[in-house]
This record gives sequence, structure tokens and C-alpha cells, in this order.
Amino acid sequence: MDYIRIFDTTLRDGEQTPGVSFTPEEKLEIAQQLDRLGVDTIEVGFPSASKGEKLAFREIINAGLKAEICALARTIKSDIDAALKCDVPYIHTFISTSDVHIKHALGMTREQVLEAAVNSVEYIKDHGATCEFSPMDATRTEMDFLKRVCKAAEEAGADRINIPDTVGIMTPHGMEKIIRELKTVLKTPLSVHCHNDFGLAVANSLAGVVGGACQIHVTVNGIGERAGNAALEEVVMGLHMLYNKRTGINTSLLYITSKLISRLTGIIIQPNKAIVGENAFSHESGIHTRGVTVEPLTFEPFSPEIVGRRRKLQAGKLAGRHGIRAELKEAGLHPTEAQLKEIVQRVKDLGDKGKTVTDADLLAIARTVIGEVTEEKIVELTDFAVTTGIRVIPTASVKLVIDGKEYIAAETGVGPIDAAIKAIQKITDRLANVRLTEYRLEALTGGSDAVAEVVIKVEDDKGNVVSARGAREDIVMASVEAMINGINKILLKKRREKDLSKSFY
Repeated sequence: MDYIRIFDTTLRDGEQTPGVSFTPEEKLEIAQQLDRLGVDTIEVGFPSASKGEKLAFREIINAGLKAEICALARTIKSDIDAALKCDVPYIHTFISTSDVHIKHALGMTREQVLEAAVNSVEYIKDHGATCEFSPMDATRTEMDFLKRVCKAAEEAGADRINIPDTVGIMTPHGMEKIIRELKTVLKTPLSVHCHNDFGLAVANSLAGVVGGACQIHVTVNGIGERAGNAALEEVVMGLHMLYNKRTGINTSLLYITSKLISRLTGIIIQPNKAIVGENAFSHESGIHTRGVTVEPLTFEPFSPEIVGRRRKLQAGKLAGRHGIRAELKEAGLHPTEAQLKEIVQRVKDLGDKGKTVTDADLLAIARTVIGEVTEEKIVELTDFAVTTGIRVIPTASVKLVIDGKEYIAAETGVGPIDAAIKAIQKITDRLANVRLTEYRLEALTGGSDAVAEVVIKVEDDKGNVVSARGAREDIVMASVEAMINGINKILLKKRREKDLSKSFY
């Protein structure tokens, strides 16, 4: 009971998110990442749904993953046969058991539901596959009938029995109670599958474990139909840190897995989301930044590195001296007390005007106050041209000087900004593999000659993340300026770290 299995259904229940549809190639990419992450089971989808589903199963099964590969099937022979034809070793079959579902969704009787459940489990086991059985809408099913159905599935040979909170109406106390009650009549390992309609999916999943469940169904980022499912990253960290349970998850890969799912689904992760949100380890308040610079555990429940993150001390109107000093120290700047006081005041003044204070802003302010007005630059833009139009493929050419040597490159893109950034990356890739992770137009002044402010975040292959800003009348030029500034910051940081390491030898 110390080890809790993680059954990931991102590719099946997660794909039921409105507007989300994975290609077979995307399903394979996600499955490979989930396997690296260490999930025990990957529910790939519903083979009887389409040819694309069957193709995804075959590709994933042939990929030689360590995780169990599971298919969903109704308690219908044709569904199960479709899964068996894909050589799936693990089949998850389900049928509704609540009276409201039996009457209005199935048009069956309880006895017919019971017979269908037993027949499907026996059929799956007769074909040598692992079988997991789910009484759908279990949490609204009358308890005596729920026990009867689950016991019948157990006697038919089910390897696991899953208890779904299909419409997310359960409470943690109620979920724990249901699992405890079922364990009085069942020996088969129990699983829980919780939906988030009341924001309790993770809490109910953990409560199910307290009640005796040994497996939890999850999706990455909690995606799924309606309000979604229990979030893998929150469930896993809750199990590890709060309940002293073990899983097979490599938690250092949680953040990169979350970003992959966000990219492929197009669903933006809310900044304040637990574990993987951009603000989960960001601190602005002076009290908090002072605390975490002295002892991180003062305002963090665990180290961000555990989940593949890094701590961020944000400059802003709530920022304090300790946080800003720590940010500047990382950039190699060491202001005096008087200079630091002036820097903090200028940052607060910007924040009071409602402006986002980026790393670039902070460093510009600090260098101005300290007296280092001229920024050191490794990469400088010397020339730039872009062409675009209705019948013209957007093309950009750039000329950069890197440490005194000139380089020229051209690239095409979906638009002029994309083309320009690709051309820059083409030249600088050998120095720093920098990718754009966030792009937004921060502000525009009025008029046709408006000044565009572009704020970006870039990340290198070592996980270093910096933000930078460009401000020009031309949005494309502002974007190019921001990208060059971001690359310079990454490169300067690398050089300082290299110089620092040399000083120890």
C-alpha cells in the first residue's frame, strides 16, 4: 500500500476536452514522454472510435514502452474485439450502474447491466488480456447494487476495479467511505477516477488512497471534458510530499511533460496552477523574497528543482530589497545600499503605473543607477529586412555581429515575426540553443506611429529562462530587438558561470 499506481488517461479522457484532438503521431510523442515520466499505465484511447485510434495503438505498442498500454471499451463485444485486434494487453471496460444512467442513458435494467459487465470481463480474460472494470457513475450508484456489480466483476476475473466519480459530485470524506465500504466485500485492487466539477478531483483521489485504493486515474494538467480530471502533477506531489506514498514518477520531468501537453492541446496553463503554473515558484512580495533568499522553505513547500522548475524572484511594486538584490547578484551586479534603495524605488514606481517589470527592465534600471549605462553585448543586430504579402511567403534576412564576426542568414515563416526569429536562431543556435517560450504584445500607445512593446521569455537547453523586452514603432523590429536582448542575456549568464567555475580551479 506504500506504492500507488499512476494510470494516465491524458490520451483518452484528456482528449475528450472540447477542441482537443490528437493525431496518431502526437499520441506517440505523448506516450513516449509519459513513459519517460514513469506512469504505470497509459490509456491510449478507444480503438473502436476510428482508424486513427487503431493506428495510434499499433504505433505505441510497437514503440516498446515500459508502461502498460490500455484501451477503453464498452461492455460490447465489437468494442472489445477492436481492442484485441490492436494487440492491446490491457482493456478497461465500463458500463453505467447508477439508476439515472441505467434508465436514461442505457435503457436497460439492473440485471441486464450486471450480465453485460460479467460477460465483458469474462470475454476479455478468455482472450488473455488484463482487465480493469469500471461501474460508471459509481458515486451515484446505490451501494448494495454497486457492491453486487463489483463483486460479480471480481468473480468473473477482473484484475482491477475502478470507481469513477463521473460527474465530480463526491467529497473527500465520501470517496474515502465508498472505498472502505467496497473493500469489505472485494479483494481485487481498487482504483479511483475523479472528475473536477467542484474542484475536488485531486482531493477525492487522495482520499480514495486513504480509503484503500492503490491506483489513481489522472491526466496531465488535469485536462478532460467539462472541468477536467485529477491532475497528474498535483496527485503525484500530494502522494509523495503529504501522504508519504511512492509512485514510479520521475518528478523532475513533471514540468516539461506539462509544457508538452499544453503545446499540443493549445490549452494555456493558468499562471497560478499548482506545481506547473508559471507563478508556482515566483515571489514578488518583499516578505516572501526575503524569506526564500535566506531559507527557501519559509515560503515554498518543496524545492522547485524537484519538479523540474526554478525559483523566480519577480521585480514589482511589492518587491523588497532582498529579492531585487538576489536577482541583481545572479546577473553579476552588486549595488551599494544607497544604489539598491534607488533601484527598488524605481521598480516600485513602474509597478504603481501598472507596468510589468521584466528582467530587462530591472537590469536597465540597475545599470543606470550603478553607472553601467552601456550593456555588454555578445550578439548585435547590424541589418535586417523582411518581405511579406498576400502571395509572398514571409521571409526575413538578418545580419548579426557575434564577438566581432559577421553572420548573415535568411528564413521563412508563418509570418514576418516568425521568419525573423527563425533567422536569428539559425545563426545563434551554435552558441545557445534558445527557444521562444512566451510572446506577448505588452502595450501600444495611440496613433498610427504607435510604439509597440514586445515582452518575451526565452529558454536555453540548460533550463535557463529569461525575459526581455523590445520597444519600437515597428512590431517586427520590436520582436527582433526583444529576441536579441534575450539571447544576449542567456549568453552573458553562461559566460559568467563559466568564468566563475574557472575561478575555483
